[in-house]
Amino acid sequence: MDESGLPPGWEVRRSNTKNLPYYFCPETKESRWEPPADTDPEKLKVYMAKFHSSKNLNSDGAGNHDGKIRCAHLLIKHYGSRRPASWREAKITRTKEEAMSILLAHEARIRAGTTSLGDLAITESDCSSARKRGDLGFFGKGDMQKEFEDAAFALKPGEVSHVVETASGLHLIERLE
Repeated sequence: MDESGLPPGWEVRRSNTKNLPYYFCPETKESRWEPPADTDPEKLKVYMAKFHSSKNLNSDGAGNHDGKIRCAHLLIKHYGSRRPASWREAKITRTKEEAMSILLAHEARIRAGTTSLGDLAITESDCSSARKRGDLGFFGKGDMQKEFEDAAFALKPGEVSHVVETASGLHLIERLE
């Protein structure tokens, strides 16, 4: 058990749609609003107060932006994604290879300057952030899936990543701030 008090393999993440913490196990891809069984409630209480308390966050979840960055993304899910459904499709049946092909075509258009990630995200992203041009707001270390976070923090403002694979699907990430 780490400082969060969660059982091994579990982590706290923040929901992009509700801006609330939830519990996720990357190995099983299980996510839940309630702490998993075998959680140490006292350790979790201290951890949540320290890292996920509303007094540490503004209404946009940004706090004072210390160490936080702001990104937008374009997500293409496939049937192997953690939740193979989106606002665009009730049941996503495309393969990972098909999702990759779609995202690489989007990346080529962005790099050619014929469109922007934000413009594409509005109609093409499988994330509910699509209505905000893919904008995820400000987030810090530990708020996103590790692969996403590593790629996002490696970008300079204005840069767009290559394809990033996470349990959620395939992403292009643009660092906004």
